[in-house]
Amino acid sequence: MRRSWADAGIIGAYLAFSVLLFGGLWADLGQGYLWNSASDQNLWEWFFAVTAKSVQHLENPLTNGLQNYPLGVNMMANTAMLGLGIPLTPITLLFGPTATWAIALTGSLAGSAAAWYWVFSRHLVRHRVSAAIGGAFAGFAPPMISHANAHPNFVAWFLLPFIALKVIQLARGQRPVRNGIWLGVLTAYQIFLGEEPLLIFALGFLIFAVAYCASRRREIKAMVRPVLLGGGIAVVLTLVVVAFPLWWQFFGPDSYTGLEHGQVGNDTAAMTRFATQSVSGQPEAAAAVSLNRTEENAFFGWPLIVLMVVITVWLWREVVARSLAISMFLMAWLSLGSEITVLHENTGVPGPWKLLADLPLFESLLESRLAMACVPAIGALLAIATDRVFTAAGKGQLKLPVRLIWIGAVAAVLLPVAPTQLLVQKRPPTPAFFADGTWQMYVAPGGTVVPVPLPSSGESEPLHWQMDAGLRYAMPEGYFVGPQGPNDKRGRYGSYQRPTSTLFDRVRDSKQAQEVTDADRNQAIEDLRYWNASVLVLIPREHSDAYRATVDLLLRKPGQYVDGVWVWDVRPITGHR
Repeated sequence: MRRSWADAGIIGAYLAFSVLLFGGLWADLGQGYLWNSASDQNLWEWFFAVTAKSVQHLENPLTNGLQNYPLGVNMMANTAMLGLGIPLTPITLLFGPTATWAIALTGSLAGSAAAWYWVFSRHLVRHRVSAAIGGAFAGFAPPMISHANAHPNFVAWFLLPFIALKVIQLARGQRPVRNGIWLGVLTAYQIFLGEEPLLIFALGFLIFAVAYCASRRREIKAMVRPVLLGGGIAVVLTLVVVAFPLWWQFFGPDSYTGLEHGQVGNDTAAMTRFATQSVSGQPEAAAAVSLNRTEENAFFGWPLIVLMVVITVWLWREVVARSLAISMFLMAWLSLGSEITVLHENTGVPGPWKLLADLPLFESLLESRLAMACVPAIGALLAIATDRVFTAAGKGQLKLPVRLIWIGAVAAVLLPVAPTQLLVQKRPPTPAFFADGTWQMYVAPGGTVVPVPLPSSGESEPLHWQMDAGLRYAMPEGYFVGPQGPNDKRGRYGSYQRPTSTLFDRVRDSKQAQEVTDADRNQAIEDLRYWNASVLVLIPREHSDAYRATVDLLLRKPGQYVDGVWVWDVRPITGHR
């Protein structure tokens, strides 16, 4: 009973801390927006909203036509996180997608910490305090908080500890059939939560397993049969569940073969600096060696790096600790990418990632994210080291109040990387044209709304307007991942663009109205018919006069100001009634 109360208290503390981190969002679910998410909060809310609609109307959740009309979006080939979106459908329908977004982020951080604590406390260390420290770091480490601004799939690590546990139990010969079934179920579900985190974690765990087996060669023979039996069951069960969704992802409509990001390995300086969203945050220093605020994938801070070196040397004779340390250091090394960068300077020295970068699945992975596999390894090493100190103190081997000294030292090391509350600001209000339903007067059955400029990775507000309009109209183009073109299966963010869309891009880039030719007008008619457009809509915005003048010239008629937006009714052009 005492243990269960202690577990409840520790897990409750994780949840309370997670709620505190997202306090600004919970306080304003109507208009609160995680500022550092850029366009991603709109995207994730859209994922949750359209998934709920698919479930409500018994439609295929693996595809959706509300963006990128008429081609649609391959939801399985995007980070739609169906493993949360589907079970949370009642929340989305009752309280809206922002509530689901807040629950997904808050619950994933707390759940990840709780899952690691549970596994550590029962299978790695004896003392709950040791496990609690390890679990807290694994759930709230700087890379987790960075992704918590925008990527719930990268903070939902709550199944991965149990996947690792089941593999270890199979290796020990424990109930291979039962554990094989559990491994298959957990792996299949994780695929619907996030495939990239699973791949990163699997690579880190593989290094750990190889390092462990290299030190315990005599145990390998006994592992083979239960691992093959349980692993075979797990593979079959996983494939039964995910075979069709994975086929849809890689070969279905609007699928793509890979997503190239270029070289985005970690600068070595990223390992020792402090993340933006931490107590000792250094926003400018972090920005200099990261892709953006949501991709600060290392940033462990130099005190923690020093402590990990000390713990590694201290516990090197322990096989589990040594294997964890090897995995931690190798994954950090891999995260440096195909070419090592030191203090912003490319050294020309090839990194180990060069050997894996072009392999299937790995070619779409951001190599800087490989450092995230260090997080559970660091958490486990902190738990083991704390447990050894507590055990030695309990046996009277140490005369000083070493427990307090150790806890103080760990606190001093972790405090600089402790997370601060995530920044929330009010999002722009949805124009009355969409919020009050005025759009229905302009959109013919089956017709689309064409925002000016068209929605994209940098222009995601139209997704929010669409949600506030009840997801009752479709839009061309959008923010998602899809193929480069009809004959090019390489991945890209957003749709391949029609000429009229690129014309609006020129307005954005030049900040001036564009000259329009008869060829442009004819092309616009063709594009509007391809999009099945009923109306073009422009909100008051920066350089809106330039956009408005361009559309006026393109359509040979002025826009009308209706309920907070400029509209151009194009039903006569496209043949709608």
